[in-house]
Amino acid sequence: MDKKDFMKKLAAGVFFILSMVMIAVVIFKIGVEKGMTQPRFKMTVLFQNIGGLSAGAPVTLSGVNIGTIYDIDFIEPEIEGRGVKVTLNVFKKYEKQLHKSTLFAIKTEGVLGEKIVDIATDQDFSRPDLTQPVIGVDPLDVQDLAETFGDAAGALADTSRNMNTLMREFKKISGTSSRLLNRIEQRLIDGNLFKVF
Repeated sequence: MDKKDFMKKLAAGVFFILSMVMIAVVIFKIGVEKGMTQPRFKMTVLFQNIGGLSAGAPVTLSGVNIGTIYDIDFIEPEIEGRGVKVTLNVFKKYEKQLHKSTLFAIKTEGVLGEKIVDIATDQDFSRPDLTQPVIGVDPLDVQDLAETFGDAAGALADTSRNMNTLMREFKKISGTSSRLLNRIEQRLIDGNLFKVF
């Protein structure tokens, strides 16, 4: 083998190895930033309706990203009317905060409406046992909300129509009363208020 060929192959091999090392370092850095190397634990939250929540969605505690949705599945039999089991994959370092009185709810984040599980501290709720399934608060159903707003708009339109009718009647009564008072005033001025004939 010729010395030039050997140097070309050696340079190509070194370049390939350095490229692979750099790719591995970048992947590792991204993994560390995304928390892929941090220890985690799994916990289960039960919902009646998850409203479009999907695996991989973020889990937040008071706005801080503390994990992701690991799995979503149905359970039989239902527990307290909740038939959907959502498994959360939460960073171990936040476990202590979750032992406080907490409320697990599905919320909508951002303009596009990505569904997330938001955990908030609430003194009205009991401290959860994280080894057992926790009962979550279902998301607000947009369809129900739209129907409620539609009903409210219909009621408001009816009220507006009734107010318009009432105002027309009031204007009519006001006009009649004004004419009557004008006639009485004129009769007083003429001095024949009590004259019948």
